[in-house]
Amino acid sequence: MIPASLAGRTVALPEARELELFAALLERRGARVIRCPMLAIRDAPDPAPVLAWCRALAGGQFDAVILLTGEGLRRLLGAIERHEPALRPEFLAALARTYKITRGPKPAQVLRQWGLTADLAAAEPTSRGVIDALAGRALTGWRIGVQLYGSEPNRPLIEGLQAAGAAVATVAPYVYADGADEQAVRALLAQVRTGQIDAIAFTSSAQLERLVGIAGEEAVREALRHTLVAAIGPVTAASLRRRGIEPQLTPAAGYFLKPLTAALQRALGRARP
Repeated sequence: MIPASLAGRTVALPEARELELFAALLERRGARVIRCPMLAIRDAPDPAPVLAWCRALAGGQFDAVILLTGEGLRRLLGAIERHEPALRPEFLAALARTYKITRGPKPAQVLRQWGLTADLAAAEPTSRGVIDALAGRALTGWRIGVQLYGSEPNRPLIEGLQAAGAAVATVAPYVYADGADEQAVRALLAQVRTGQIDAIAFTSSAQLERLVGIAGEEAVREALRHTLVAAIGPVTAASLRRRGIEPQLTPAAGYFLKPLTAALQRALGRARP
């Protein structure tokens, strides 16, 4: 069967990190893409705590590590290569030995690129999924290093591990900064509100929070009533619902760009003659 075309459809992308990849997937299917990255991703402003955490791992001070994002894992190694390159072989060797728990496909993918594999993958790519994956394990006395998602402290995960008896050390190797300027964000919302956008695809909760921070929750909720709202996975979908916005589209499995693109194509596609 010839796949439906997205020709004549306009999709807004608040994505930043993989904006061009996501845009190319849609444009190859005929869509017009509005790029409006809500956030920029930058290294942690102070590398010292990041390097200290990496030294602790290299020194065998963790029994397990929880890796929440591929971006964070890459930036850990990036910080080492920029500031303390001699640490690299010890870090990678220790990472290979240490019990590795991944939240979703992206940190697992980065591990594979380095010739490593996860020891435990959360069935659901959320912090709740990580907690559930560890349920029933005796964590008393475990020393667990947690690579955070941006600078979000993730208290439910940390407190859950501590309640199970683990000692936890966190690291935040990257931070979010403002992406598109305020005027561009307001212009995007105006296009959505007037029906010029067929769909907007959120790939992180932080994108929504930036939108709300600029325009206010009520204005965002009203604007998004006029388009199809897509979420890459359950965490982003839950963030939308907390703001009173019901996502009409979330991939059934595989919470990354290709399944999201395929879902958009099925929802918006027009049969080719």
